[in-house]
Amino acid sequence: MDDYSFGWTSAAGMIADFCGIGGKIVKRVFPPLNTTDYSSFIQQLPPPSKVDGYFWVVGGTGTGASLKAFTQAYGALKANQFIGNLFFAFLGNFSEVAPQLVGSYVGGFGTAPGLKTKAAKAYEGTVAKWYPGLNGGNYADGFVYNYFNAAWALIQGLKAVGGDLGQGQKLLQQHMPRSIKPGYQVSSGGVVHLDSRNQAIQDQWPLQIVRGKDGKPSISLVGFVPNVDQTFGGLFKSSSPPPSEKQPPCVKHKFPWSGKIKVVKNGKITNQVIK
Repeated sequence: MDDYSFGWTSAAGMIADFCGIGGKIVKRVFPPLNTTDYSSFIQQLPPPSKVDGYFWVVGGTGTGASLKAFTQAYGALKANQFIGNLFFAFLGNFSEVAPQLVGSYVGGFGTAPGLKTKAAKAYEGTVAKWYPGLNGGNYADGFVYNYFNAAWALIQGLKAVGGDLGQGQKLLQQHMPRSIKPGYQVSSGGVVHLDSRNQAIQDQWPLQIVRGKDGKPSISLVGFVPNVDQTFGGLFKSSSPPPSEKQPPCVKHKFPWSGKIKVVKNGKITNQVIK
């Protein structure tokens, strides 16, 4: 994982879930930001024959470079040994990463590409109307969707105070909404709520790199995890140390969604549960 707060925090969720069901972490490796030569960090990893798999949290231009260093050391990537966070699918890495990892799973961040609901279609239609072609038309990208939601909430707050910031930001903060109905929220009647620490309680959507009918790699929506909160069902407490190179520890823990994550097929949530 990239050796800074975003990398640690992104990995924390995977570590929590993986270890929660009894998984064991063999090693955590931390390339500094702006690394260009990843060979020494790849050498710190156990070889593919010694582990079940790898979770990759190297972003930006480092995603492709670090995976290339891995292939130079160990040969072609095996899709069933790799999962990644959003960097496998977003921030311009997809065209480089996806052809090598068809079948790999990718962690989302509140977005649900291909979700077939009225709310999803309405959101995508709104963005397409006002920002046609934004991000290549990929309106389900988390850097479009979540920023859109934040801007939408801000606009509601500004309307509530009539645009009057004469009393400073405190008045605006008092009038900011505590909930909105975004495009990719299904639980709680499609409403995203803020918790007591102003963190969103938001549905999450596991993704997978697949090969489309045209033979090209694409992203498929494969799972639905309802109402994930910042504490991960109580594992991460306000008194817990923040994510870091050593946090969180690898411990067993039962989560509210354990054994309840539903399968999504063709953009629709089914009653089938992922095992």
